[in-house]
Amino acid sequence: MAAIMSRNFDSADETREFKDGKGKLDVINTEHGPVGRAVFEPGWRWSTHIKPIAGTDSCQAAHVGYTVSGRMKVVMDGGETGEFGPGDFMSIAPGHDAWVVGDEPCVVLDWVGFGDYAKS
Repeated sequence: MAAIMSRNFDSADETREFKDGKGKLDVINTEHGPVGRAVFEPGWRWSTHIKPIAGTDSCQAAHVGYTVSGRMKVVMDGGETGEFGPGDFMSIAPGHDAWVVGDEPCVVLDWVGFGDYAKS
């Protein structure tokens, strides 16, 4: 194990494009697991742009992350809602839909749920 590691998402190990050009996910694989930076473009919605890739009725990934910019609304299958914006830490259980709020891309870092996210 290296004492210090530095990686840049602009040179990610993998990039996954979202349906209809509504964003992308850059994944860096580390010895601690994958870390992802997603850019969700205005108009992005999980049920429209990721559901066809995931093949599930709602997002079944757990997410633990940080919102860098933009806003996102999350609605759990049971009806609970939350909204995240710049500087917000988030922890979201499996079983939800989500979408970008407003006209600004939403950039999210996630170190739990993006390993298999939007992977065909």
